[in-house]
Amino acid sequence: MSGPRRRARAVRLGPRSLAALVLVSAVGVAAFGWPFLTPPDSRLSAHAQDAPWLFAGLLALLVAVVAATISESGLGPKAVAMLGVLAATGAALRPVGAGTAGIEPMFFLMVLSGRVLGPGFGFVLGAVTMFASALLTGGVGPWLPFQMLAMGWFAMGAGLLPGPDRLRGRPELLLLAVYGFLAAFAYGTAMNLAGWPFMNALASNVAFDPHAALPANLARFLAYCLATSLGWDLGRAAVTVVLTLVLGPPVLRALRRATRRAAFETPVTFEAPPG
Repeated sequence: MSGPRRRARAVRLGPRSLAALVLVSAVGVAAFGWPFLTPPDSRLSAHAQDAPWLFAGLLALLVAVVAATISESGLGPKAVAMLGVLAATGAALRPVGAGTAGIEPMFFLMVLSGRVLGPGFGFVLGAVTMFASALLTGGVGPWLPFQMLAMGWFAMGAGLLPGPDRLRGRPELLLLAVYGFLAAFAYGTAMNLAGWPFMNALASNVAFDPHAALPANLARFLAYCLATSLGWDLGRAAVTVVLTLVLGPPVLRALRRATRRAAFETPVTFEAPPG
């Protein structure tokens, strides 16, 4: 008679990993949002063209530290193997649409993987996948650390959604589809924030102006998003929703089956032979 069926358990994180994740997220919020957080007369605003480069270097270091910390304390060999497979799959999916009109199928895989394997695994997977895809497509530049952090947040958010052990079927798919739709727009908005300060304020009336007040820059940023990325963000969100609803059931089953078989939290034990 077989025992009770095991559930697919998310990869758990220790206190040190959680602290590192909170730290890099706090620095990341500052790195993305500094144009709205600094007064016009601050030194940081005076170096508006240099600040994104400084934050890019800092984020690259912090993301690497967080990934190493989580890997050391929360990911065993089986989880690392699954991380490699999923990251390679996500990196291979990214060039399929080459970003054309927002056709980026890797996003739905990040949502489903984060859902099954938890927020910590999701963060590392999102960051590693974006790094690998950048090497594959040649998209390496000062924007890459921002992309890694934003994609880490994207996948981590799916792992924080309610009901990971109870919600199944159509309700879960609808929850993941709604999350994917909103988070795809959030990702695009975050990446707009990363690139927006690079624009020359004299060249466009939607560029960041380090001498302008907060309401004026908010209006400029909104106009910038509407003019440059709304179509891509909408396409990314729509593709994520469609793929989640169509491919979600088999992919979720496969991920949960692999997680149960891997039994990430089950220690290896050796028993003496009988008699």
